[in-house]
Amino acid sequence: MREVNIGPASEIADPGRKIIGFENFEVAVFNLGGEFFAYLNHCPHMGGPACQGKMIAKVDEVIAPDRTSKGMVFSKTKLHVVCPWHGFEFDIRTGVHPGNSKARLRKMKVAVSDGDVIVTVPDAREHVPVTAESDISVSP
Repeated sequence: MREVNIGPASEIADPGRKIIGFENFEVAVFNLGGEFFAYLNHCPHMGGPACQGKMIAKVDEVIAPDRTSKGMVFSKTKLHVVCPWHGFEFDIRTGVHPGNSKARLRKMKVAVSDGDVIVTVPDAREHVPVTAESDISVSP
C-alpha cells in the first residue's frame, strides 16, 4: 500500500467528489460536510464506474402512526451516489447499498493532513481485489 497526496481538501466541493486514476484502477474521494470518504470506482454489480454517477439524497418513506404511507421524501442526512450503468445506489458515508448490505463499494483509507487529502491505495504491482457479482445476491 502507498499513500498518495491528491491535493488540497479545499479543491473538492462540499458536497462533491474527485476521481483519481491510477495504473489499473480509479479511486473516488467524496467530501460531505468536511468529512472525506474514498472508494474504489468499481460497482460490485457489474463493474461499472459507480462513483461517477449522480449524487442524490436518499429517498425515505414517511410512515404514519397507523402504519400507512404518507409519501416519499428526500433524506436531509443521507446522500447516495448512483452507478450510471444500472442505477445501483450506495451510501456515500458507508459505501453500502441500502437494500443489500453485501453490495458495497471497496473502501480506501483517506485522511486530511496539513490541508491536503491523502489516500492509501494499493501499490502498482498489487492486485486490486473487487467484489465479484457472484459474491452478492442482486438483480439488475
